[in-house]
Amino acid sequence: MGYGLIETLRVREGRIPFLERHLARLERSLRALGLPSPSESVAVLVRPFAGLGDAVLRIEVRDGRASVTVRERPLLDSPVVITASEPHRAYPHKTTERDCFMDALRQAEVAEADDALLLTHDGFVAEGTAWNVFWWDGDRLHTPALELGILPGIARSRVLELVPRVQESRSPRSVLAGKSVFLANAVRGVVPIAELDGAAVPLDASTAEVTQRFWPEG
Repeated sequence: MGYGLIETLRVREGRIPFLERHLARLERSLRALGLPSPSESVAVLVRPFAGLGDAVLRIEVRDGRASVTVRERPLLDSPVVITASEPHRAYPHKTTERDCFMDALRQAEVAEADDALLLTHDGFVAEGTAWNVFWWDGDRLHTPALELGILPGIARSRVLELVPRVQESRSPRSVLAGKSVFLANAVRGVVPIAELDGAAVPLDASTAEVTQRFWPEG
């Protein structure tokens, strides 16, 4: 069995808000990696689950077959996060090869934290174990640049739509000191970090505005 691709979708209020974006990313990755497309339509496979109300769907496409599993919606509390010693490995496609993220998450569990932030081999802020990361510097929002090999997250693209002039950068871990930091993914939306490496993370009012606007209406 070779590696496959995954997409994790939120079912929210009987809808799948970013379904078309997930399907488009999946198709791009299949083409880029030369993997066979599933024989069945992923859209047809997924849409019946929209009536669940609130849930999480995990699509896996492997060897030309697609499967869907369902789990409950996760808690939305602000996480306690550590910086992992496990270095980030390039992850431009959402594949099942996630060893560096799983190792980082185990480090967080040992430290009694909720999640971990990964840095590149050069020490630049990359991403969380299942999140893109953002931070405020004054009124300017920053996020790691895609050229670092981070996942082009569905939530990342949504935040970039909502906030004008986001600075995409190659930034060392030190830039996060004292900054208001939040995480974003397409399952939990925008979630402020409560604590990073033992230090309380300040909350910026602008994060609440992004949170309120994150989920598309209708």
